[in-house]
Amino acid sequence: MTENIWSYPAGAGHTQNADLTGYKVEAADGHIGKVDKHSNDVGSQYIVVDTGVWIFGKEVLLPAGTIAGIDAEARTIQVALTKDQIKSAPEFDKDKHLGDAGYHEQVGTYYDAPGTPGTPGAPDAPGAGPTPPGRPTI
Repeated sequence: MTENIWSYPAGAGHTQNADLTGYKVEAADGHIGKVDKHSNDVGSQYIVVDTGVWIFGKEVLLPAGTIAGIDAEARTIQVALTKDQIKSAPEFDKDKHLGDAGYHEQVGTYYDAPGTPGTPGAPDAPGAGPTPPGRPTI
């Protein structure tokens, strides 16, 4: 994963402003769905994957830092996660969670990363104290 879970890794093959909608998404252990929506906003980059029948029509939000590679020619995205990791992620509802800083932090924490810098709960947020015991500092 990357230092900032909400940014594409340098070697992932992401091109700024590329339209990833419709790309197939592959976990480390198989196909999980297609990209329904994505964000290229700096510090808040992600893909929303429509899992189809795999998780009964559920959509999942995956931070850009979970992406291992993008093949534009094959229109495929490889993520550095297993199907079980994705299936166990915090539930996503695009009507409630897009733009929700609390959900953004919850997903970042699930994927073992701190909240986005500048958002509530992030290490640099106003009033943020020392890192709690057992949490890694970056």
